[in-house]
Amino acid sequence: MAGGLSTGARFMGGFFEVTGVNHRYLVVIDDGRYNLGSWSRVSGLGVTWQVCEYRAGDSNDIFSYVGNPTYSRIRLSRAVCFDSQVVQEWLCQQAKSYRPLSGTIQLVDSLGLKIVSWDLKHFFPVGWSISELDPGRSAVAVETLELAHTGFLDDDVKFSL
Repeated sequence: MAGGLSTGARFMGGFFEVTGVNHRYLVVIDDGRYNLGSWSRVSGLGVTWQVCEYRAGDSNDIFSYVGNPTYSRIRLSRAVCFDSQVVQEWLCQQAKSYRPLSGTIQLVDSLGLKIVSWDLKHFFPVGWSISELDPGRSAVAVETLELAHTGFLDDDVKFSL
């Protein structure tokens, strides 16, 4: 390959940007006791907006406006590891005394450098599971944590006219 670069690297403003190489996700809760650690897979980081339609009087003209955002539930998955115990402690604390938290999901590269992050507002666990444990198979046990939240966009700014 010309210049010795793989197809996953490109030169940007004096730095090489590498894409698609061993990315992982760090989940950091604002409560320092519960750093949920590194996760290999995240799904559900999404938002949709309602479309509000309005028709004035006897006019056939329909006006469309953006409505409220709706955020998907987030599913985190990884091989069971030492951080799994921290997740269990957090789940026990939440079961005893529910407390919504805030925190971030950070996409980091193979060097641990943050690429992008999502600031979650008012999130809480809504599900946890572990894959089937079968000693006859040589598969890795995978834990999955599901979170509900009220958003990751900075959309709570009040507008004035």
